Amino acid sequence: MTEAVTPYDKPDQPPSEPSFAPAAPASEPAFSPSDVRDGAAIALVLGVAGVLLGLLWVWLAPRVQYVSNGEAVFLRDTESEARIGADGTFLLLSVGFGVLSALAVFLWRRGGGAAQVIGLAVGSVFAALVGWRVGLWLGPSSDLVAAARKAGKGVPFEAPLELLAHGALLGWPMAAVVVHLALTALWGKRDPAPELALWPSAYYQAPVDSAVPPAASSSPDPTGTEPPRP
Repeated sequence: MTEAVTPYDKPDQPPSEPSFAPAAPASEPAFSPSDVRDGAAIALVLGVAGVLLGLLWVWLAPRVQYVSNGEAVFLRDTESEARIGADGTFLLLSVGFGVLSALAVFLWRRGGGAAQVIGLAVGSVFAALVGWRVGLWLGPSSDLVAAARKAGKGVPFEAPLELLAHGALLGWPMAAVVVHLALTALWGKRDPAPELALWPSAYYQAPVDSAVPPAASSSPDPTGTEPPRP
């Protein structure tokens, strides 16, 4: 005869219980297809808006005038600050466009997201470059010799539009990103607060049955009386 051996837990270890740990959620992609489409649409629209920046820069920037004596070209007013004014005008217009674009993106997608910020930054840089090149193309000719011959000796003519401080190209993207992040932090959608999960106890405790009477005591009767003998 063989005796069946049943597994048992060691006395110094608690009884094993089934694990209630939830399964790890599947990893989600950083950007969904809708986020990528939104970012690309933002960059495309801002790039087109750069043409408007170039038009306004040509219209509002102060002009530098040259004059020719028939042999060389000189500044008409050596103390003029028009060249610095052209850079300042471009920077102010860029900052204004940055604020407007950030506000428009925030109102369109109030939830925010990294894809929108990237599209806003990339589109703003591209728009600033487009505005700069459009302004140079629509402005006065960069051929000073031909412009001086066309104007004649002693007749002032407009100098080509230039952007001396290339750091002004960062005005649009910096203003757009900073304003968008500020709007999202102040009035963006908030994620719901996580709920507290109630986990079961690690050890099982048997319920106490109040209907079971306590065990009879084996102590002698305190009155000292004995039951009658048969």
